[in-house]
Amino acid sequence: MPKSDGCGVFSAIRATPRPAPGPRPRRLGTAFVLAGTLLAGALSGCGTATKDSAPVDHSQAPLTAAKTTYPLTLDNCGRSLTFDQPPSRVLLTNGASVAEAESFITLGLQDRVVANSQSYGISDQPGMADAVAALPTGGLTLNENSAVPREQILARKPDLVVSTWYGEFDDKIGSIGRDALAAAGIQGFVDPANCALGNPNATAADKDRAKGQTVDASFDLLLTLGRIFDVQQRAVDYVKQQRDRIAAIQQRVAGQSRPNVLLVYPGMAAMNSNGLPAVFGGGIYDDVINRAGGRNPFGGKSSEELADVNAEALAASPVDLVVIGRYRADEDAAKMADELFAKFPQWAASKNKKYISLSDSPYIGPLNAIAIEKIADALHPRS
Repeated sequence: MPKSDGCGVFSAIRATPRPAPGPRPRRLGTAFVLAGTLLAGALSGCGTATKDSAPVDHSQAPLTAAKTTYPLTLDNCGRSLTFDQPPSRVLLTNGASVAEAESFITLGLQDRVVANSQSYGISDQPGMADAVAALPTGGLTLNENSAVPREQILARKPDLVVSTWYGEFDDKIGSIGRDALAAAGIQGFVDPANCALGNPNATAADKDRAKGQTVDASFDLLLTLGRIFDVQQRAVDYVKQQRDRIAAIQQRVAGQSRPNVLLVYPGMAAMNSNGLPAVFGGGIYDDVINRAGGRNPFGGKSSEELADVNAEALAASPVDLVVIGRYRADEDAAKMADELFAKFPQWAASKNKKYISLSDSPYIGPLNAIAIEKIADALHPRS
């Protein structure tokens, strides 16, 4: 999908416990669920946590790059994981996300990946899509639930399996549970942003964290991976650089008017019950738009509300800028924007033909600063 997403992302759409918080809908239907407010985005994480799996709040705590001392034990979504050394054979499950794959690339950990099933097809960062495509797939094939089958996971002999969301470790979808992984001597790690997604026993803290995800969830993932693999300096340097970049943008747009920004992925119309472009709101999506100096007219909406957005609701919404999301390189953003402008001529954006195009940067992942900067430049041009 769309990743946190986190996608990366949105909030679950229908009933099946499948997220689409990051990128591209691999197969759309009952097995495809968006995790947005999900991933509201999100993104936040459960780093070295307390017993209720509360994450380290990297947005407040000072960043340090102390060397990891092994064995390292940390709490991940309510489960204690112990690493005697940095993992060397990592398998990345699908989860409709590329947040994890892109985070491994950002931290220079490509050589630790023996099998990756994540992909997107396009990226807002030059070279990133090619770097994701270059990760070894290990010959993985997905089942009818877009999950990596249990047998394939065990056959690759990983020492760490990384999942976008909690529900990916579920025998019911043909995958493998974390108990079974542990019995085979394999650690199962969930993106800390998505501890509640697909977890029937999620704590109140995990649910609140999922609902209120911000770009800090993207940073939590990077910093947690930094500790696990003893590459904290890379993680800290990158997070600091991104925070400074975002802070400079926020300072530039502070005090200015806040135009309405509609974030839609026309190619993901199957996620909308009315056949309209998928509308993204809540969690990290709202946070990205807010930091760019705008406001999301569908901000704070539940997954059910977003899935049921109809033409009347879109027509009645104030829209000053349309952000066209793409998940395939062959999608024509200009054409998709023109189609929306023709269908909703009353928008200010339609009258001014005002749109920009993004792909993976609004989702949970290492590229949020790109989305914030591009939206801010469109709303508040530099003088």
